Amino acid sequence: MKDSYSSVKVYNGYGHKNNIILYGHVLRGNHTIENRYSNNPFINALHLLRLFMVKPRSGYLLEMHWGEQKFFAISQEDGFFKFEWQSSDEVKAGWHSIDVYLLSNNREILTKATGKVFIPNSTQYAFISDIDDTLLISHSSSSLKKLRLLFIRNPRSRKPFNDVVKHYQLLSLAHTDSHLPNPFFYVSSSEWNLYEYLTEFFLHNELPEGVLMLNKLKRFFQLFKSGKSNHQLKFHRISRIMDSFPAQQFILLGDNSQRDPELYKALANQYPNNIYAIYIRQIRHRTIHSTSKLLDSITNKNIHVCLFNNNAEAILHSQKIGLI
Repeated sequence: MKDSYSSVKVYNGYGHKNNIILYGHVLRGNHTIENRYSNNPFINALHLLRLFMVKPRSGYLLEMHWGEQKFFAISQEDGFFKFEWQSSDEVKAGWHSIDVYLLSNNREILTKATGKVFIPNSTQYAFISDIDDTLLISHSSSSLKKLRLLFIRNPRSRKPFNDVVKHYQLLSLAHTDSHLPNPFFYVSSSEWNLYEYLTEFFLHNELPEGVLMLNKLKRFFQLFKSGKSNHQLKFHRISRIMDSFPAQQFILLGDNSQRDPELYKALANQYPNNIYAIYIRQIRHRTIHSTSKLLDSITNKNIHVCLFNNNAEAILHSQKIGLI
């Protein structure tokens, strides 16, 4: 008999009728942590540590209902689980709420959690964005500076770059109705531990709601390795998104603090007809020449490329190419 002292976290998923995906974790205890968003660095540091003091639960059975359909999944060694299914009915574009149930060995419901999946309109643009140093000031190229911000600031005191919120809001409504904004996928090297932290930052700053794709959970003793980039894993995640929506035109947004230019060039050459534009924030100014040269080498010259210092420039570029 599985114990009842476990909780389920469900993250925003995505898909279309023939392929819908929903992710989550099973963790020991009630992992809902109240954050009072204090200006006290000590309290913020303590809250951050608690986000990494997780104990994943493996081998747990989960059940999910989609209309009249019923699906099951089992949590992996790190507590991670995934539902992937085809819908027997047509699915309207927009957000859809889903309950996920944690079951005992005899299939009694121990607890439940609610998540959402986004079904985009196939005629829309889709946006794939990095987070750290693309929209959130993070100092990713310096581990010490990045950790300092994580420890002393809370999600509401962290700062987005100037005009990034304006740019992303305009993009979310590009060539679509306000009730059905364009889909955003935020693919980051940050860990799943920071999911609520990041979603609160997005909500507080009124950035478009989207699907977050993050890295494997870390324990508190691995905190100092937080946000370490995995180029191949990030490539795979973005490829999976693009393969799911072959009729969509994608816009990629990143920065050159790590390896986004190389990653986006590889994606542009692999999906030359599916990428409409690439935006790269210039973080490391000493590499501006090499970054520009790298982007110029993209095979399909019909892909719009913008290397910018601030989002006011990016907005002007989006207007120039008819994106907004």
